[in-house]
Amino acid sequence: MKKHLLLFALAICSVGAFAQDKNENKEEKKDEGFVFTTVKANPITSIKNQNQSGTCWCFSSLAFFESELLRMGKGEQDLCEMFVVHKTMEDRAKQAVRTHGDVSYSQGGSFYDVIYCMDKYGIVPQEAMPQPGTLYGDTLPNHNEVDLVASAFVKALAKSNMKKLSPVWTKAFSSIYDAYLGECPEKFTYQGKEYTPKSYMESLGLKMDDYISLTSFTHHPFYKPFVIEVPDNWRWSLSYNLPIDELMEVFDNAINNGYTIAWGSDVSEGGFTRDGVAVMPNIKAEDLTGSDAARWLGLTPSQRYSEAINKPAPEMKITQEMRQEAYDNWETTDDHGMQIYGIAKDQTGKEYYMVKNSWGNAGKYKGVWYASKAFVAYKTMNIVVHKDAVPKAILKKLGLK
Repeated sequence: MKKHLLLFALAICSVGAFAQDKNENKEEKKDEGFVFTTVKANPITSIKNQNQSGTCWCFSSLAFFESELLRMGKGEQDLCEMFVVHKTMEDRAKQAVRTHGDVSYSQGGSFYDVIYCMDKYGIVPQEAMPQPGTLYGDTLPNHNEVDLVASAFVKALAKSNMKKLSPVWTKAFSSIYDAYLGECPEKFTYQGKEYTPKSYMESLGLKMDDYISLTSFTHHPFYKPFVIEVPDNWRWSLSYNLPIDELMEVFDNAINNGYTIAWGSDVSEGGFTRDGVAVMPNIKAEDLTGSDAARWLGLTPSQRYSEAINKPAPEMKITQEMRQEAYDNWETTDDHGMQIYGIAKDQTGKEYYMVKNSWGNAGKYKGVWYASKAFVAYKTMNIVVHKDAVPKAILKKLGLK
């Protein structure tokens, strides 16, 4: 009897130990999540924080051009976002009033706004204007109030019944941004030398004609430029249209040859997590095998989705038709601008693009996001790259080579 009891006790201990080992292994897997290894990372400047301002288009564009300056051997520069915002909002107000409000007035913008500003007005280093927020007692940009005031000003004029506007309304409008952001300097001294915004821009050696915008949609012909129909493309800038496979080829070619990318994307998808990962999970996938498939059985769709965005999992296969449908149905919009600067792999070998965001040190990776190629293929609105970052065969199809 004692022998049987002893064997039974040992069996219980063995089952308990097995269960404990199994639970520990499951916990290790659960805790592992994504593990990324850098494959290629091009130089970037420090991560900034746009805070409470809808100016990602400016932060991402200047981050891109700061990396261009590093690539060109011009050293690390800190270009002033608020100079660009100030000039751009002045231009946008004029366009909104000119069209009686048919052109929207908002904080949003496009990469081309930065290109246009740098080409027409120049640029200044950060220290040439007040630090963001300091004029109204904040430590970071907060454009809630200035946007409220400026939007009311523009709407009052654009929708008025006035027969003629005074010649000073633009000066009155500019004074709003002068108060909140500081005046745009006509001259400034930087590193012991006096500049104007135009002469400083010239000293950097950036040529705006070297940069092009690329996109991928079927409602316009491929290999031709067209105006992407979104409200923040209020300057009606042109983007060259490529099939999605060729657009993705540009991403890899750019990164692998030392270039970074200004990336316009939609981040409203649940797969763009606030923990530093962007994926397009395919929770309907049926190719899961073994214990992993068994583990998924019985989970609700929301539980399966949560699993799929917190560790490597099957993703949707993105097609040109899916992209177009999402755009036409307002599921893909010009939500957010960021900078892509590298390629990484997860523990399964799948590749992701390394993304510099402008939300400070947010997320698990301190301001860096890892966007899967499926997410980028599906949710890219447009990109800006140096012409030399584009494969020659593609440039030739665009008539640019």
